[in-house]
Amino acid sequence: MFRTRNPAMVVRYDDDLRLFRSRPAKAGVVAFGLVWLLVPLNLTDYPLLVLSYAGAAAIGAIGLNLLTGYTGQVSLGHAFFTGAGAYACAYLGAERGLPIGVWLPAAAAIGCLMGAAIAPFALRLRGNYLVIITLGLVLLGEHLFKNWDSVTGGGNGTSTTGALGVLDTNEFSLFGSAYTREQGFFWLIWAVVAVGALLAKNIVRSRPGRAMQAVRDRDLAAEVIGVSQARYKIGAFVVSSGYAAVGGALYAVLQGRLDPTQFGLVLGIQFVAIVIVGGLGTIFGSILGAIVLGSLPRVIEALTRDNDLPFVSGDRGGPEGYLTVASLNKSLYGVIIIAFLIAEPRGLAGLWLRIRTWFKTWPFSY
Repeated sequence: MFRTRNPAMVVRYDDDLRLFRSRPAKAGVVAFGLVWLLVPLNLTDYPLLVLSYAGAAAIGAIGLNLLTGYTGQVSLGHAFFTGAGAYACAYLGAERGLPIGVWLPAAAAIGCLMGAAIAPFALRLRGNYLVIITLGLVLLGEHLFKNWDSVTGGGNGTSTTGALGVLDTNEFSLFGSAYTREQGFFWLIWAVVAVGALLAKNIVRSRPGRAMQAVRDRDLAAEVIGVSQARYKIGAFVVSSGYAAVGGALYAVLQGRLDPTQFGLVLGIQFVAIVIVGGLGTIFGSILGAIVLGSLPRVIEALTRDNDLPFVSGDRGGPEGYLTVASLNKSLYGVIIIAFLIAEPRGLAGLWLRIRTWFKTWPFSY
């Protein structure tokens, strides 16, 4: 006698492609919406500003993860496209007075176009050669940002004040209630993070996303079965560049003033660190990594401003230290990267998945 199959045990292809496949996933979306609404009402301005910087970093990190985590192309050139988006915001939003509905999509388009122009040349190489090419792109970008005075302001930098209109004021009204600038920034930036994460999640679930992962895992085998390496590598580079430009544009309005030195090699390494710490090949890992590492510099600055840390030159007039705040931040990035590569190569996302699996399989998880 044959037993009938339990419908609950049957996994259908359509179910596997659903964006939110389970009730916990749907509950997580609702929880994110509640956090997005309530956090600005319960935190002071400085923590909100720190989280907004982390959100801007998360957008760029999602783009880099599409390129590195899902397509296997390691790049240090993310800082160049971030700078392009930032200066697009300064020129179109602050100088020309265009609204955010114009300059933010324009920044994304500029990033995509620049990525499309560079990708065919850069992606003829792979591995360490591609890293060197994208490193040269960052150095070229620094030179361009320092010398294109009419757009970037040159070495003196340029202001982005006024790009967001009403949000650039210390207080604005919405539905009859008054809110601070930092509250408005938080709602705006994390709304863009949510949209960017959903778009990226849909990309990796689709046929192009599966092709990108095939190129990452076995590029020659993927080509044998008809997957065009050039098409999907260039496509990933273009989309990644657009994400970086959007993150850079939002970073620009947070920063208030741009300096070419902000978009150098250090920023490129920071993006790689965020992706490694968050988890390669995961969208939510990019967000987790950005929250941890994107917030770290501001947290260290706040600590050194209010306390005399050992061996660190702070602002309170304490004894001179061996490290500046900037060098401490760089050292912490290096230590965190090494620690995660050794202890948890899959990053925070892998740690979360391990914890979730333990609870799902309990009591058989010992």
